[in-house]
Amino acid sequence: MELQDYRKEIDEIDEKLTALFTQRMEVAGKIAAYKKEAGMPVLDVRREREKLQAIADKTPQELREYAVSLYSLLFELSRSWQNRSMGITSPLAQQIQDAVEKTPQLFPASAAVACQGVEGAYSQLACERLFRMPNVFYFSNFEAVFSAIDKGLCKYGVIPLENSTAGSVNQVYDLMMRHNFRIVRSVRLKVDHNLLAKPGTKLSDIKEIYSHEQAISQCGGFLSTLPDVKVIRCENTAAAAKMVAQSSRGDVAALSSRSCVELYGLECLASSVQDKGNNFTRFICISKDLEIYPGADRTSLMMVLPHKPGSLYKTLSRFYALGINLNKLESRPLPDRNFEFMFYFDLETSIYSPEFLQLMGELRGMSEEFSYLGSYSEVV
Repeated sequence: MELQDYRKEIDEIDEKLTALFTQRMEVAGKIAAYKKEAGMPVLDVRREREKLQAIADKTPQELREYAVSLYSLLFELSRSWQNRSMGITSPLAQQIQDAVEKTPQLFPASAAVACQGVEGAYSQLACERLFRMPNVFYFSNFEAVFSAIDKGLCKYGVIPLENSTAGSVNQVYDLMMRHNFRIVRSVRLKVDHNLLAKPGTKLSDIKEIYSHEQAISQCGGFLSTLPDVKVIRCENTAAAAKMVAQSSRGDVAALSSRSCVELYGLECLASSVQDKGNNFTRFICISKDLEIYPGADRTSLMMVLPHKPGSLYKTLSRFYALGINLNKLESRPLPDRNFEFMFYFDLETSIYSPEFLQLMGELRGMSEEFSYLGSYSEVV
């Protein structure tokens, strides 16, 4: 036989499969109507387990894994269709719909905003991108930023979540797990690190350089050209610049933003010293209130999934079944739970789509712990 003959045979099989798939989903819809009438849940774990075992038993050994994967996805699709047919919603889906209706049409131009660091920090620059006239309050660490929002001292907080070269800020993930806050907007800020020192200082004079640990990691190539210089970590790049400005020494420098040159009366000894030119940090704006502004097309979630094979696959299958794109997936180890993880998801989906609301109604039942972090748009 020729290749075209095999392809024709495949096409004939696919035509039958498509008809059978449609027939199966129609029956699943009838089952949904029966379950709704009888007050029964959609998911029947025992039935699915028995079905998978029966399918595996009837499939040749070399194809069993493929068959189980295929039918696991088919069960996910069937369950999703049943949920939609039954009009199942959830308190979270209702909260999201209420927030969409009650949130003002425009993001506020001015607000009390908590940031980590001191004036000149990248967080301040992010604030100024998000708000036209922010009233910025500075705190020494991320924990204090969250506390300021929790106590009502500030309406919003702006904190870094991830960097394109250095990765995620893990402490922020941990704090997001502990506090029931929402992300209301995000901004992607280009980060340029510069070597700043007191006026008149030469590069050859420098013995110590101060900066935040992420900035240090992002400038590894440049720092390797200064083998005799001691690199010292501090809480913030702007705090490093301020420390250098206030120091009585003339042999110290800071890796910081160019805005700190004028702010602290420093000179730039070397500009854009980061390893990669496309160095961006993503900042999130958080609040205690659930606010969803018009145009929100990104949703962030945290989930702790059952510690058994296929849990993550089933979650990803649900995204796929509903046609929802996944922008980011990251795992974080859970404290005091060996080899178990919290998963962070960024989804690309309109808040107005019925598939999105359906997903929000289904995910909690698939996870041990579920946290909806917010739906928002990103300033670029």
